Amino acid sequence: MNYLAHIYLSGENTELRIGNFIADSVRGKNFKMFPKEVAAGIILHRHIDTYTDTHPIVKESKSLIREQYGLWSSVIIDLYYDHFLAANWEEFHTTPLEQFSLEFYRDLKEYYPVLPPKVQRFLPIMMEHNWLLQYATIDGISSIFYQMNKRTKGKSKMNFAPIELEEHYDLLKSHFFSFMEELESFTQMKIQEGLITKNRS
Repeated sequence: MNYLAHIYLSGENTELRIGNFIADSVRGKNFKMFPKEVAAGIILHRHIDTYTDTHPIVKESKSLIREQYGLWSSVIIDLYYDHFLAANWEEFHTTPLEQFSLEFYRDLKEYYPVLPPKVQRFLPIMMEHNWLLQYATIDGISSIFYQMNKRTKGKSKMNFAPIELEEHYDLLKSHFFSFMEELESFTQMKIQEGLITKNRS
């Protein structure tokens, strides 16, 4: 899952959201240097990633594009799924996506000193172009794929990924909804059981 899903799955806990958002920029046990709830969000992110990468529905989605994109398929499916979450946001959250996005950016500004340098560097661009809201449309997600392809110096060919998204749209959407139901249950279990904090020792 990509940024929007990780934020959404953190519920209403601001620090858990922050940790879940920055997790890809935190290596190994470095999460221990963060405030307790932010560190818990980082661990939660890792649980979500492991669950996602090994789930049969996600593997089926990847199989649709693996021939074209190889190892980049995981990243592309993560973004496809964030698109479906954003495009169908009203089915998941009562706060409109634009408002939800702006409120999260406000929280990121408040926690700016805690953010890893890498996140601090891309945050202004993310906010200026409102990536979280862009996920909701084909044009918006196409722009993000184009930017990501540039970051890989053209190796990923992600600028073409919207083609397969539209080609397999209904099937991928059904994958997303089926998977998301299971992922939400898994995430809530992790939060409620407190398992996300057990790796802090």
